[in-house]
Amino acid sequence: MRGFLLPVVTALLLAVGLNASEPLRVTTTIGMVADLVKQVGGARVTVSQMMGPGVDPHLYKPTAADAAALGKADVVFYSGLMLEGRMGDLFTRAARAGKRIYAVTESVPEDKLLEPAEFEGHYDPHLWFDVSMWAATVPTIVKGLSEADAEGSAAYAEAGKTLQAKLGELHEWCTKTASELPKEQRILVTSHDAYNYFGRAYGFKVIGLQGVSTVSEAALSDMSSLVSFIKEQGVKAIFIESSVNPQAIQRVADDAGVKIGGEIFSDAMGQPGEKRGEYDTGTYEGMVRHNMSTIVNALK
Repeated sequence: MRGFLLPVVTALLLAVGLNASEPLRVTTTIGMVADLVKQVGGARVTVSQMMGPGVDPHLYKPTAADAAALGKADVVFYSGLMLEGRMGDLFTRAARAGKRIYAVTESVPEDKLLEPAEFEGHYDPHLWFDVSMWAATVPTIVKGLSEADAEGSAAYAEAGKTLQAKLGELHEWCTKTASELPKEQRILVTSHDAYNYFGRAYGFKVIGLQGVSTVSEAALSDMSSLVSFIKEQGVKAIFIESSVNPQAIQRVADDAGVKIGGEIFSDAMGQPGEKRGEYDTGTYEGMVRHNMSTIVNALK
């Protein structure tokens, strides 16, 4: 498939150009990136998203449709830090062919990135769970849109400032909501290691049954150790993730005699317009608020 896709990308990139009379055509990978691009771009952009609700980017395999989307796009934004590892060849070929393509995490200071031992020398890519760090991706989005549409640069800059202020308020809300839990109760047990930034930002001890990638299955020894930890710490609830098979974490819950505190979102957001309680989990803000509320309420 890879050998077929790369020539297709090249041909499309050379054939398709920017029509200044139309909105910018922007292609993104995950929903968290798409949401910010829509807020910065407003009516000046149309945004398509490759990886929809429930899709795990660690396992995602690019398709011919993705190659076509890249070819038609005026600008491409992806998360980076190897989150979309299997799409690396496509992005490299697109950049070499002159496509404007940006990893939004490139504007995040490197000294703020986490590099846990289990990530085997790679940075943790799940920045969006620390809202203050995800806000640091906005300048790259403003830059990318402005370079493709110079006439809209002032509008993009202003929208970027508004968005960063909005995200600052969301970060403060997360900090306040987390503080409702005593520190000793802030233990988050989930399917895989997606919440390290969340834990650092909001004071949680985070335990993932699997590593950063969901490719490998959890070993029986890991499950047994986690069951023992849950019992010893008196953890009140553990959580399943929307984009990860819940079978293993459900077994841990059964063996530990602990409840499932709810479903939270990790590598993908909800369906557009999907309400979980009062929050629209098809938006970045709604997803963040749903996750934090679900976690805090279940652990109280």
